[in-house]
Amino acid sequence: MKTSKVMNVLMVGVGGQGIITAGNMLSLAAMNAGYDVKKSEIHGMSQRGGSVFCHVRFGEKVASPVIPVGEADILVSLEEMETLRWLDFPAPGGKVICLKNRILPHGVENYPEDTATELKKHGLDYMELLPADLTAATGSAKTVNVAVLGIVAGFLDIPEDAWKKAVAELAPAGTADLNLYAFEQGRKTTIGE
Repeated sequence: MKTSKVMNVLMVGVGGQGIITAGNMLSLAAMNAGYDVKKSEIHGMSQRGGSVFCHVRFGEKVASPVIPVGEADILVSLEEMETLRWLDFPAPGGKVICLKNRILPHGVENYPEDTATELKKHGLDYMELLPADLTAATGSAKTVNVAVLGIVAGFLDIPEDAWKKAVAELAPAGTADLNLYAFEQGRKTTIGE
């Protein structure tokens, strides 16, 4: 039984991390499952390490592609500081999945400390992932975004075959098997604090 609630997933990071690819895979998987899907993305200075984000909304009927502040069911962040930038978006009780990845922006000398403490102040369900663990599990740093998507899949009402079809179709040429493997490794990841 598909959910009738509109689900809101906000994916954030910096250029080169595969945020747009992961957002496209999520959108296609939701469409494959028969949902109405709307997506919005920004990747202006992404090739220079700038912020990248992708709003994905799906449900029975979705009116707008932009997630309202305070209504994201899941915030997926592939970079710690980007997690902090988007703290106004998760809904009360929303999930935050954060890759413990620190990419110092140009012109910034000191990185904020203790992201987890800041998130706990906001009362968010927070899960940290170590990039090295995902790279070891998948065999490639280039598929970490898809492994994280495999984790996100565990929280969404989208059948596995819809996911696999989307990942295979949108993986860069010649990498479908590698990306499907990464997705499966993500699905096997133990969810915890």
